[in-house]
Order: sequence, then C-alpha cells, then structure tokens
Amino acid sequence: MQILHAGRYGYQPFVVSASPIKSPISPFKPRQMSEKNILETIEDYARCASLSKKAGYDGVEIMGSEGYLLNQFLSRHVNQRTDRWGGSVENRMRFAAEIVKAIREKVGEKFIISFRLSMLDLVHDGNTMQEVITIAQALEKVGVTILNTGIGWHEARVPTIVTSVPRAAFVDYTAYVKQHVSIPVIASNRINMPDTAEEILAAGKADMVQMARPLLADAFWVTKVATNRVDEINTCIACNQACLDHTFKNKRATCLVNPRAAYETELVYVKTKKPKKIAVVGGGVAGMSAATVAASRGHQVTLFEANSEIGGQFNLAKVVPGKEEFHETIRYFKVQIEKTGVDLRLNTRVNREQLEREGFDEVIVATGVIPRQLKIEGSQLPQVLSYAEVLKGAPVGNSVAVIGAGGIGFDVCEFLLKPIHQPQPQPLVDWQREWGIDPQPDYMTEGGLQAPQIEAPIRQVYLLQRKTTPLGIGLGKTSGWVHRAQLKKHAVRMMRGVQYKAVTDEGLWVELNGYDQLLRVDTVVVCAGQESIKDLMPSENEATLANYHIIGGAKLAAELDAKRAIREGAELAAQL
Repeated sequence: MQILHAGRYGYQPFVVSASPIKSPISPFKPRQMSEKNILETIEDYARCASLSKKAGYDGVEIMGSEGYLLNQFLSRHVNQRTDRWGGSVENRMRFAAEIVKAIREKVGEKFIISFRLSMLDLVHDGNTMQEVITIAQALEKVGVTILNTGIGWHEARVPTIVTSVPRAAFVDYTAYVKQHVSIPVIASNRINMPDTAEEILAAGKADMVQMARPLLADAFWVTKVATNRVDEINTCIACNQACLDHTFKNKRATCLVNPRAAYETELVYVKTKKPKKIAVVGGGVAGMSAATVAASRGHQVTLFEANSEIGGQFNLAKVVPGKEEFHETIRYFKVQIEKTGVDLRLNTRVNREQLEREGFDEVIVATGVIPRQLKIEGSQLPQVLSYAEVLKGAPVGNSVAVIGAGGIGFDVCEFLLKPIHQPQPQPLVDWQREWGIDPQPDYMTEGGLQAPQIEAPIRQVYLLQRKTTPLGIGLGKTSGWVHRAQLKKHAVRMMRGVQYKAVTDEGLWVELNGYDQLLRVDTVVVCAGQESIKDLMPSENEATLANYHIIGGAKLAAELDAKRAIREGAELAAQL
C-alpha cells in the first residue's frame, strides 16, 4: 500500500504545502501548514499504515518523491520555512522522519516500511546528492526497511518516463545511494525488459527493480520471464497514452499495446466452439491485433500484407528518434502470429473476388491509410514529399517546411533535426547533455541540473499549421511538452494560422496575418492528415459470401490512433 499526500499538487482549492508557493502545474496556491497541521498529518500517516497492516498488507510505501508533499518539505525548492520544519537539511527532513517514527511505533518492527525518496529532483533549488544521502541515512536510522527511487518532480522540465528516455537512465544515482546505506534499495524508471533489470542487479546497482507500466502492458511479464518466454513479452513502449494520459482525464487507465489492461472482465478471449475461416487484410497494428486474438480463440486466420514486412505505420514510427521502443511491439506481434498459427502472407495484395473464392467466413479490412496530398499550385513538384516518403529515407534539403502540426508533424520534425546515421537509441551521455542533467552520481549541483548542451540541428525546419490554436495541442499531456521542448531547443520555427498558397522553385508561398510570405525552403513535407483505404469494403446493399468488418485507420483516418486500432482489432476478434 502506497501512502501519498499530494500537498500543493492536489487539484482543489484547499491544498497545503511546506510554504505558500504555487505549483506551476496547478491553478491553486497552497496554504502553509501550521505546526498543528503537521502533527495531525504525521498521525494520519501512522493511522493509515496501521489500517493497512490490519487489512493484511505486508508493508506500506511512503511517497516522498516526485514533488508530492514530503518532497515539498525535503527540498528548498518549496520549503522556505524558518521554523523547525525548514531551513537546514536536518530540519527539512524532520517531517518525513517523524512520519516514519510514528508508523514504526504503530506497526512494530516486522512490518515493511518503504520510502520512495527523490534521488534526483531535476528542479532549481533541489537537493544535492550529499543532501539525498543525509536524508537516506536518517530514514534508515528511524526505521525505513527499503528505499525506493524517485526521479524528478512532476513540474520538472526534464522527461523521466516518456519513450525517448533511455532505458534505466537513472540507475547510477540509485547505485550511489546504495553505497551509503545498509538497507535494500530499489531502482525504477524506464526499466521494461528483463535483460535491463538483470544487468542492474548483476552489477550490484540495486537490490530490487520496480516496474508499473510494463505490467499493464503484459500482466504475465513475470511468468514469461520465469518460464524463458521473454520473446513473448508485450513490451511497454512508454507512450503513456492510455495509462497516465487517461488518468489525467479521469478516464480508466489501460494500455495502448494491451487493451485488456483494466478490462480483463469485459474483454475476454474465450475459445470458440465454432471455428471460422477468417481473412485479415492489412498487417498494421489493427490487423495484427485482430489476427492474433482471433487465432488464439481457435479460428483459422490468414493475414494478408501487401508489403514485405508487418507493422504498418509502426514501421515509420520506429525510425523517429526516441521511438525505438516501437520495434518491440512489432517483435511481439511477429511472435504472436507464429505462436497462434496465423497464416501470414507477405507481399500479397488481394481483392474481394480472391477473398470470396477462398471461402472466408469473415473478412476484416485493416488496410490502413495513405497520406493526404497537398492540393495547391506546385504540389506535384519533386520537392514536395509525404511524411511516409521522408521517414522511408527520401532525400531532403537543408531547409524544410513541414505542413501539419499533429503528432506526425512533430515526429517528422524530430526525424529531420538529426542525422539518419545517429545511433538509436540515443546514447545516455548525449541524452543527459541535451536535457541538462548532471551525469555525475555524486552531483553537487542543486537538483542535479546543469546547463543543457544542444547540438546544432542539421537543417532549418519550419512547422506550419492552418489552425490558430497552439501547435501540438492534441499531443498527450505527459509527452506533448517534451516534443514541443525538443523542437524549441532545436530552433524549429513554429507558425500557426498559415494559409498555403503555392510551391515554386523558390520555396513555399504562404499567407500569414494577411500578408503573402515566401519561405525559402528546399523541401516541403506534407503531414496534413491521411485518407482511409476502404476499397475492399462492399457497398451497403452489395451481396457477399463473407461478413465484412473494418477497423483501424481504414475505418477512421483522422490523426492516426494506435490505441484505438489495437483495441478495435482485439474487440472485434473477441466477438467473432
């Protein structure tokens, strides 16, 4: 049981904190806790732990990181008190220490008390590593059983959990703390596969490894590792689109790559008593999801893919810097296709006549999308490319205009900013340098921050959109700010309210604020949406031998949505 008090991160007008300093991610200014408030809260923590023990828990974890209440007391970033609860590190940690003492007194010596300690604040006026060590040692003395790793405050302008963060990026800070305490220490953040976890343990950098999102992605993660079926793991790609982003919208937390997460009693894959002959046309994520679920239920499934490999749009996404984890989803489906006995036919285009001739009972159309073309003067010139052509390696000039500022437009910009031959994933040291993270585990900088060192972009990029709303407004809450920051750091010129006039040998003519303007670019990349490929679908009154269904991008092309595509495939296959 984790015990958490949000402090000034609470999203209601009666929030409290160490000092009355408003959080940049909340509209509410907190009230400074009085001595009476603090003592009452200490007792509240102890009572909660005692109730947890009575309920049968083996232990509790006290959330003291990520910028929540206890972290607000532990760090000068918020704690500007002058009483016994603020000032020196000894005073700032008094609140946390008294909570641990009170809990230990209530629950006895054999009950586990884990403390999630911020080992890298990543905010100005944050703690130094020496202060982290001082706090860790004090917590051990007052009765903490295990130290867990927290990284970064939620308001930090450094990413800590998104897919572009290298695997196990923060484990060296955990290892340094481990050297200075005698209780077990847990590593966390961006550890999603067993080889990474085993390397951490084998190197003695931590005693345990913590995971959360990877177990949403695959509830059988531990079992698969224990039974040497690592290749069958449905890997967390750290997209956050269906877990954390859903949480912030008060929606049920689930998983993009695993639609059964939190829907286990609703989305059930029952073995069929009447096996059918099913054709799935299209080997993108929607088609792969439908094919593997249907086959796992006992249906005879044939998956047709026009290209030489499965993956669909994920084959484009996986080449974008920071999206290397998308390789794992394709790998997972390849294994599932083989394991479930799907008849995979690559390099195979089919029409309705062929499908009818083979006698399929059900046909699932998952043929995906094609990029929408730009319809202005000069749009047929060779310097006008689709996003798909660019991500597949088409030559691009030194100055580029990207039309369309949705998720694909942002991805294309990031792809264009760095050399194609750059190592993937980005080496940890380069990533730390780019985001201004002190790479030294014994950092003396406050919060572990230092000045970012940004490599010059290899080309000038303009990102344009017709709408007057902020660019990237539709990106996820947990990752959108990262993408916007990346483009800003690399001097991408972002323009909104743009009308596209013509492409000429000089560049792209646009209208902005009522005036015509020439962007002298060598290449124009169109990321202005997609169009569904629905050719296989019969008309409403057309008679067919098979039942036809349509899913994924073929059903709805608006802003490609892998979460919806995978879920639609699984839900349809569960019903057939």
